[in-house]
Amino acid sequence: MKLQGCSAVVTGGASGLGEATARALAAEGVKVALFDLNRERGEAVAAEIGGILCEADITDDASVDAAFARARAANGQERILVNCAGRGNSFKTAGRNKETGAIEQFPIDAFEKIILLNIVGTFRCITKAAAGMMTLDPLEDGERGVIVNTASVAAEDGQMGQAAYASSKAAIVGLTLPVARDLMREGIRVNAILPGIFNTPLFATAKPQVKEALAANVPFPKRLGEAHEFASLALEMCRNTYFNGEDVRLDGALRMGPR
Repeated sequence: MKLQGCSAVVTGGASGLGEATARALAAEGVKVALFDLNRERGEAVAAEIGGILCEADITDDASVDAAFARARAANGQERILVNCAGRGNSFKTAGRNKETGAIEQFPIDAFEKIILLNIVGTFRCITKAAAGMMTLDPLEDGERGVIVNTASVAAEDGQMGQAAYASSKAAIVGLTLPVARDLMREGIRVNAILPGIFNTPLFATAKPQVKEALAANVPFPKRLGEAHEFASLALEMCRNTYFNGEDVRLDGALRMGPR
């Protein structure tokens, strides 16, 4: 796919991996709409890249519909969707309170929130973007669009306390091939990236020794991943028309331990 002149939607585009991807797309001449709830940061990033912020809660159908309508009114129907919005939490399935010894369980509402955001929210954006892409005239090879989803190495190497996060990211890996097959006759490709430990705002307040300890576990290079490296792979998945139905780890050969 030739990127210049295309329109794109990037969820979670106001920070971290989403912001880096939005910036990389804009640098290639793509008209970018950011879906995010952080208005201040989103508007600042959008202004810098010549894009538009569309406030969106991806767990809410009406909010996502309104965001797509705003994005398409400004930039036209998107040919590219990159899903980066998501988060995690940490609770053991069941365990003992260190202070009281009381048996505690993973709060089901906390589990549901992660599932609704990371997998249901991602799929909500996929279905709406795909329906829009189907209205477009096909490009070379009959291509109409491309979708890139963000999973995590936790999908395969989930650690203690990550039952919700890891299962939601595993679900993103699991939907990649069937969704690619669902959309194959429409010329819409679907891929997923499984990032390892990346230097994102999540680690902004982390102490240097914490980052050093994490980096030491990466076989090579012995450092955290940088957001622009994620963006580079996302753009290659968009450009390369033969890249379809794949889930790719981007982790410096890291394999996560139990904790």
